[in-house]
Amino acid sequence: DYLVARKHFTGTRSMGAGEMWLYYKSGGEGIQLTKRKNDQQDAGEPVISPDGKFVYWSEDVTPGPFFEYNKDPNPGIYAIKRLNRNTGEIETVAGGAGGACRPQLSPDGRLLAFVKRVRLKTVLFLHNIDTNEEWPVYDDLSHDQQETWAIFGVYPNFGWTPDSKNIIIYAKGKIRNLDISTLNTAEIPFEVTTQQLVSESLHFPQKVFQEEFTSRMIRQLTTSPDGKLVAFNAAGYIYIKELPNGKPQRITTTPDLEYEPGFSPDGRFLAYVNWTDELKGSVNKIDLVTKIVTRLTVEKGFYYSPKFSNKGDLIIYRKGEGNRELGYAYGANPGIYTIPSNGGAPKLILNNGIRPQFSADDSKIYYQSTDGDKKAFKVMDITGANKRTLYTSTYATQFCPSPNGKYMAFTELYNCYITPMANTGSAQELSATNKALPLNRLTRDAGTYLHWSKDSQKLMWTLGPKYYARDINTAFPYADNIPDKTPVIDTNATADISLRLKTDVPQGKIAYTNARIITMKGEEVIEKGSIVITGNRITAIGNATDVQVPEDAKVYDMGGKTIMPGMVDVHAHLGTSPDGISPQQSWEYYANLAYGVTTSHDPSSNTEMVFSQNEMLKAGNMVGPRV
Repeated sequence: DYLVARKHFTGTRSMGAGEMWLYYKSGGEGIQLTKRKNDQQDAGEPVISPDGKFVYWSEDVTPGPFFEYNKDPNPGIYAIKRLNRNTGEIETVAGGAGGACRPQLSPDGRLLAFVKRVRLKTVLFLHNIDTNEEWPVYDDLSHDQQETWAIFGVYPNFGWTPDSKNIIIYAKGKIRNLDISTLNTAEIPFEVTTQQLVSESLHFPQKVFQEEFTSRMIRQLTTSPDGKLVAFNAAGYIYIKELPNGKPQRITTTPDLEYEPGFSPDGRFLAYVNWTDELKGSVNKIDLVTKIVTRLTVEKGFYYSPKFSNKGDLIIYRKGEGNRELGYAYGANPGIYTIPSNGGAPKLILNNGIRPQFSADDSKIYYQSTDGDKKAFKVMDITGANKRTLYTSTYATQFCPSPNGKYMAFTELYNCYITPMANTGSAQELSATNKALPLNRLTRDAGTYLHWSKDSQKLMWTLGPKYYARDINTAFPYADNIPDKTPVIDTNATADISLRLKTDVPQGKIAYTNARIITMKGEEVIEKGSIVITGNRITAIGNATDVQVPEDAKVYDMGGKTIMPGMVDVHAHLGTSPDGISPQQSWEYYANLAYGVTTSHDPSSNTEMVFSQNEMLKAGNMVGPRV
């Protein structure tokens, strides 16, 4: 009447882990039998004993808690465990050197067949349930997948014949019948007639070079108090744009990278963070009229999300502890700080939390933190006392209360939502599926960088280069004097940021002479050749006697060396800063260039950061492969 199956859960990494669940044959949501020990060590391949008393499965029993590539199977990676359905007791049945996986019970319940690694071979073993004896019966199996993340099983499934005398198993492209008494095998011939639909691959034109490009990764956008300007980060720098059709302009002309702008209450000043690899970061303030920049923080450090108080006399910010991209030096004493907006000594308010902001009357500080395994939106007094949790959420990434305290806007799984902000004295669960209060979805596809107008009458966000602003009456249909009817999602952008950037082109000419050149023109190899590069283009390549080197070229004698086209790495993990600030020089980018990788596809990076750095590379604000 019941089935046992592996239920897959994905955590912060793409692979995930499994649990064993019991399902009734006609349906239902299932009953949990085992609990995953973390989100990165897998378990699966469940099977029920013939008498129904036990459930067996394979489980990664390495120390963990993180998945590791290239683990050594010889000491053992997987073990076979079993659950007693009467007592709930779990015990290990097989494992040890070479591991144990893909359990299968004989119909008479006496023997457990499983797969084990013996040095370089994958071997089928038998285990006597009564005596715990184990012995090999077939050593010509296909290679198992113990070292990998085998969410579909470590080895293909196999089965016993009803008389418990033979095992039918897949091995090296064949289905084999193994007699467990004589250890003789016979191939079971089969053929399959199948029809496969093969579609054309989807391709998009990719231009290697264009003189200009439109920035599509607009980040950290905020709107001025009067609603006339927006400030944002793109390709490493902060720009100001007059809405709706003004041309974006940089706020400074320095080579320092700039992040996280925030307007003063009167709109004249902008607080922001700058970064140089040598001097680290600082919190700055720029007068948008005179363009005078004031550095507010003196200590080198990692600074984030500066925001003015509503009176304009203070700026609140977070000091971080560093990361592997930016380094860890000068990461002491992290936390939430305030500093006078005209300069002065910083004051530590709390030694944890991110994205701090003042309440409308400046008497409290909102900030984001954690509560167990959930994100939490919290509030505290301006002194750091009387901390309370207002909301918890599993999937929310940004909490954005309206200045008047009536609404909570938030992002969850890339989309933006709005709901009334209710104070109950205890933490509320914030989720798009929570039906306790009215809730409206604002975005069709996605949105980010939610923020409110000063009077709480408009809610703004971005999606790529598009800027959206919605009146509260249309954003939240349950507001005062508005009919209780959910409107159709408005997908029309309020403005397009329209930032055009020039692609970086090196100046001058370079000639590589006397080189062995692999041209990729068939099997052609030029044993002694020259290459001339003008700007960013190869303008001549051929035998040294046929290529004329320009007199104004910088010449490199490459005698004894080989030149080949740059390599394209189609699956690489180059790394980006987890805190939203890119370095001026990325050590991963330089390492890839040093090994000849000039184009890289990073399929598992933070989308915002990898596309932002893609544009920084195009604009010449970073050096690295094409990403």
